[in-house]
Amino acid sequence: MLDRRDGKGRRVTSVLPMEPNEPLWKRAPRQDENGKPFSDFMMVIPKLRLKPAHIIQDTVARIEQVLESYSKHVVFADLNLRINVLWVIVRPVPGICFDLPCAINHHVPEALLVAQPNF
Repeated sequence: MLDRRDGKGRRVTSVLPMEPNEPLWKRAPRQDENGKPFSDFMMVIPKLRLKPAHIIQDTVARIEQVLESYSKHVVFADLNLRINVLWVIVRPVPGICFDLPCAINHHVPEALLVAQPNF
């Protein structure tokens, strides 16, 4: 487990490796080893950063648990507490960008999928 501090100096524990605060475009993979592009989605977790540290830790643990259950498909995940956004990059498997956010929402009901309206 890794300990770190959020923007207000509160201690946050995570089992996922933490990386330096580089721009996501430098850290996030765009395609697999064969050049096939990955898929991605974003979820907003309103006011997460304002919650007490133990609530943040519990929420992160629940998200990690879901991501681990989809580990064959998840390539990259970033939770930005400053803007309350979870960004997940996955292998392009039919339905994954619906199933995985639904699973996250089941365990973290306040997590909302950021989606474009379908006209």
